[in-house]
Amino acid sequence: MKTMLIIGCGYLGSVVAKNALAQGIKVYATTRSRPDFLTAQGILPIICDVTNPQTFVNLPQVDGVVHCVGMDRSSGKSMKEVYVEGLSNIGRHFKDEGFQGKFVHISSTSVYSQNDGELIDESCVTLPNEGSGKVVLEAETSLRAINSNAIILRFSGIYGPGRLIRGKAILAGEPIVCDADRYLNLIHVADGARVCLAALKQGKNHQTYNVSDDEPSLRRDFYNQLAQFLSANPPIFILPDASKPASPHEGTHRRISNLKMKSELLQHLSFPSYREGLKDCVEQGAFA
Repeated sequence: MKTMLIIGCGYLGSVVAKNALAQGIKVYATTRSRPDFLTAQGILPIICDVTNPQTFVNLPQVDGVVHCVGMDRSSGKSMKEVYVEGLSNIGRHFKDEGFQGKFVHISSTSVYSQNDGELIDESCVTLPNEGSGKVVLEAETSLRAINSNAIILRFSGIYGPGRLIRGKAILAGEPIVCDADRYLNLIHVADGARVCLAALKQGKNHQTYNVSDDEPSLRRDFYNQLAQFLSANPPIFILPDASKPASPHEGTHRRISNLKMKSELLQHLSFPSYREGLKDCVEQGAFA
């Protein structure tokens, strides 16, 4: 692979780009408003809005595409407009252009609804019962109808330098509102980026892969470990108000299997569990 396009070069996409450039790959990336930011990283910027096909005129011909558009609330667009309609627009564009390379779409494990601590692999039923998960699954389905060969990566929660939630709260001794005995499923951004490039190089067409680390963790263990690395007091956990609906991420309780990912894409992770990942983040002084 000599050239690639990253559609939506945010937190994950920037690390994908950095790794690809280090491998000598020519990297293009779309942006709606920050070309200088991309240029400074050695990335060739393309002004593009996935919700507006008229902006696709400058999209280059490349060997591979990674679609990882995030939700920008300031855009004034709905989640469905960005995730479903935007992805469909991009998919149709590359189909019309006769694209023959690999198309990798970053999705989410929110498409699963199992919530009793089950071990979930790619064969499990996807019947999300919350709004964002339904939109994410609709986006996958729309893409498959346009490009049956697309590779879908269902990411667990992405964390890493600059994205380590509740670090400052733990330092401040603030209580954590959550069910501490429910599972978290995570992937360090560095490993997630490596999986994206592996999918472009050796991923199998029409396949779906869960992207998660080797060890689903209880929230209790995760936040206690974070407090230890920060030399802070162990956190106090408070159960959410049962009379109010739980946020989609806080209410989940399942274990994501990464066996297919490891057998076909990336055998060894740099951060196989939250322990190694948290240590890396704290050493860099990058947490939120």
